[in-house]
Amino acid sequence: MSVTIAFATQLEQLIPCTMKLPERQPEFFFYYSLLGNDVTNEPFNDLINPNFEPERASVRIRSSIEILRVYLALQSKLQIHLCCGDQSLGSTEVPLTGLLKKGSTEINQRPVTVEGAFILDPPNRAKQKLAPIPVELAPTVGVSVALQREGIDAQSLIELKTQNEHELQHSKKRVLTPIKEKTLTGPKSPSMSPVPPQNPSPSTKDDVTGSEVESLQYDKDTKPNPKAISSSAPASAVQPVPASHASETASGQKIAVPATSHHFCFSIDLRSIHDLEVGFPINCILRYSYPFFGSAAPIMTNPPVEVRKNMEVFLPQSYCAFDFATLPHQLQDTFLRIPLLVELWHKDKMSKDLLLGIARIQLSNVLSSEKTRFLGSGGEQCWRQTYSACVPFITAQGSNNRIMDLSYTVTLEDYGLVKMREILVSDSSQGLAAVQQKPSSVPPAPCPSEVQTEPRETLEYKAALELEMWKEMQEDIFENQLKQKELAHMQALAEEWKKRDRERESLVKKKVAEYTVLEGKLQKTLIDLEKREQQLVLAESEVQRERKELKLERERNLQERQDSIRRAREDCVHQVELERLKMRQLDEDKLRLQQQLTDAENKYKILEKEFVQFKDQQSNKPEIRLQSEINLLTLEKVELERKLESATKSKLHYKQQWGRALKELARLKQREQESQMARLKKQQEELEQMRLRYLAAEEKDTVKTERQELLDIRNELNRLRQQEQKQDQDSRETASGKMDSPRGNTLEGGLDDYLTRLLEERDTLMRTGVYSHEDRIVSDLDRQIREVLAKNSASNE
Repeated sequence: MSVTIAFATQLEQLIPCTMKLPERQPEFFFYYSLLGNDVTNEPFNDLINPNFEPERASVRIRSSIEILRVYLALQSKLQIHLCCGDQSLGSTEVPLTGLLKKGSTEINQRPVTVEGAFILDPPNRAKQKLAPIPVELAPTVGVSVALQREGIDAQSLIELKTQNEHELQHSKKRVLTPIKEKTLTGPKSPSMSPVPPQNPSPSTKDDVTGSEVESLQYDKDTKPNPKAISSSAPASAVQPVPASHASETASGQKIAVPATSHHFCFSIDLRSIHDLEVGFPINCILRYSYPFFGSAAPIMTNPPVEVRKNMEVFLPQSYCAFDFATLPHQLQDTFLRIPLLVELWHKDKMSKDLLLGIARIQLSNVLSSEKTRFLGSGGEQCWRQTYSACVPFITAQGSNNRIMDLSYTVTLEDYGLVKMREILVSDSSQGLAAVQQKPSSVPPAPCPSEVQTEPRETLEYKAALELEMWKEMQEDIFENQLKQKELAHMQALAEEWKKRDRERESLVKKKVAEYTVLEGKLQKTLIDLEKREQQLVLAESEVQRERKELKLERERNLQERQDSIRRAREDCVHQVELERLKMRQLDEDKLRLQQQLTDAENKYKILEKEFVQFKDQQSNKPEIRLQSEINLLTLEKVELERKLESATKSKLHYKQQWGRALKELARLKQREQESQMARLKKQQEELEQMRLRYLAAEEKDTVKTERQELLDIRNELNRLRQQEQKQDQDSRETASGKMDSPRGNTLEGGLDDYLTRLLEERDTLMRTGVYSHEDRIVSDLDRQIREVLAKNSASNE
């Protein structure tokens, strides 16, 4: 298992404005823990352009695939930190669950990898309340995690990585860079035990061979990288050269590109999809590949997005740029002949991915668009062409029906001719070494045996001349060295100044971005204030208008109330006059009615006297008395008839009640008789059981008594035999007679007791009143009594 940290970009975004860095040049490094081993890469000083050699940390593991899959499921993420000293500036998590999928046997054929650019998040982003960073400015780190079964060679690993080149978010370039390798020891556990390498050295770093130097690296500003420009011809792949030392690996890579080739950068931005025609929602991703750009690996949007009808969806991670070198006419010919095919895939967790449709993007349209001029990083003149359009997705199978539309933007940038110094990497260390070589030749000593006549021909003169020449040469060499050191110092100062300038520019850009956000918020607040001011002006005008309306309404109501009061006063005066007239009329009517009442009372008195006289006259006649008696008798008759009828009805009712009562009484008697019979039967059964128990007890006592008597008799016989052995036959007969008489008396006594018990039992049953002499139990008792009496009489005789 190996972990490679290849590159990093936009790391300055992790430095907050309030953080104070050390006064000395700070050192930054990446840290992670691999199977219990703490791993750090080589420190670097520049966050804006981090320049560090990719390093691979590897560990050998002894385990089974299932146990390793369970371990990776438990330890599902590898956490990588960017540190400055003992402080973590940001971290990211690399998922490891995709290495060993359940049911997959890919590890047995080829190595499995998880690689890509992962975004670094500052610690406690939620607590610091930091604003979200745009995707193009997000700090990222390129990480590759590979798991390889022992026995699979490194070439298969290179082929797998070549087939599965990861899609990068912006204009990222693929570079062949030497990788330093670290060999680590694994955890000591029974399920996963590391296999020590042949040369175990956990802290040593070895340069890998040319077949292992593949890595992905970002280029920050999408500028042409002399090591990153690949040939446009599909067959001209970059071949890495083995390196013997880390300092010489940069000089072993060469890319053959024609001198007339131009450096191009082509970017594709799949912006959005809209106008869905199918009737169901689609969980889709887009996928395309264009080998002419130097990579046959597919580029995909991620994560999948859900699209519904009447909905426009912007695609995540849909921007990608390619840097390549080719001839202009070859670029034009390829764009005219080969369109870019964008595939629409439906992602479904329950089933396989489904290819829904294909969109054809004609890349030659960008060649006919307007050219705009801009300056490159080195001040050279460059050209840019941009084209935006919409194309439909057509069903992949069956009829050519439209599924939805795709909005896209393509941009072609021409940086001019490719310069040789950007392609061929020279070995600058050799030239420096040649300059720094010092001659070690020393003038030879003069030979004393030689004699010269001319002063210029003497050995002393020659030695002095050579010494002066040697001094001049040394002075020249020293001056050259001083100039080189001065040039090196000036270059270092210039680099430091550029670095500081870039840092200041980065901070200025960051501040400008923050100020832009604050300016936007301020503009929004000003707009809100203007809106509120307009609303207040409108509200004030509305209040003034309503105040005027209320004043007019109040005046109108006051006038109406005054008019109503005046009318009410006039009505009241008129009503009072009318009431007075009515009062006078009522007084006159009252006097008239009082007079009529007096006359009526007088008439009533006269009529009452006449009625009394008439009544007295009528009461003295006999017919009147008889008629009154007849009326009284008639009333009595009617009353008696009514009472007779009610009595008849009550009699009939009582007769019915009496019949029902008799029936109920008969039913109750029958029920009582049945219950009495059941109770008697139950009592008979209980008495029968008691009698049987009693008889059994009596029989038991009798048998016990007889046994005791027999035992006593036997003892007596034995005693008599011992005492009267010498007695004669008469004595034995007498003894036998004595023996029979007690037994007879005993039997007579037992019969009397049994007879007495039977008599008491019969009398007890008869006294209950339930049994009579005809009952079976009583007749059985009588029979037993007669038998006992018969036996008793027979025994007496």
